[in-house]
Amino acid sequence: MKAMILAAGLGTRLKPFTDHHPKALAPVNGKPVLQRNVEFLQGFGIEDVIVNVHHFADQIEKAISDANGWGSNLTISNERDEVLETGGGIVKASWFLEDSDPFVVMNADILTDLDLGAMITTHRQNKPMGTLAVTTRSSSRALLFNPNNELCGWKNEKTGETKGKPGHPFAFSGIQVLSPAIFNHIRFSGKFSMIDVYLDLCSQHRFLAFDHSQSLFMDIGSPEKLALAEKVFP
Repeated sequence: MKAMILAAGLGTRLKPFTDHHPKALAPVNGKPVLQRNVEFLQGFGIEDVIVNVHHFADQIEKAISDANGWGSNLTISNERDEVLETGGGIVKASWFLEDSDPFVVMNADILTDLDLGAMITTHRQNKPMGTLAVTTRSSSRALLFNPNNELCGWKNEKTGETKGKPGHPFAFSGIQVLSPAIFNHIRFSGKFSMIDVYLDLCSQHRFLAFDHSQSLFMDIGSPEKLALAEKVFP
């Protein structure tokens, strides 16, 4: 099985650290979050991982090289010319992922102890196009799911903007298990969000919620959250 870690973002909320470094190398108790997520995937037997890079790409490549991939087989997806956002980044890496059924994608700037093995098993049993990790935590943007646990819409809780159909709101955790068949249905190109892909496809293909609200979960997108993460993740 293969995975992708999305590490190309600018990390503007994490300034001043990201004025000089990529957010994927933000340290939590001396260990970069990228390393922590490589090791998180290792815990579920996933050691073939592609990492996309843009902001301070050289630093990420050097860290990976110096650490010999932290014990995993890490491949670089180069987005130096233009950051492609989540959807564009995944499509650019499709050559690496399309022979893995299914594959995992996760953001580089999150920390969690969710049971990824259970999430993968759930995906294999139900055979949706994608399984999306979600929680009931508060979020300004929510994914909406129908009574069958299927994605049906999206809502901006601050502005009231909605897409798709009404449903029960969950906060997306930036972790997904996907079928490689999704590459046959993506109608976007260039720079685009994977959430837009899910919303475009959810009326014809199933994307199921995997609720891990009982798990630890944090994003380290701001200096305050990075400091808090050091108290939660030793």
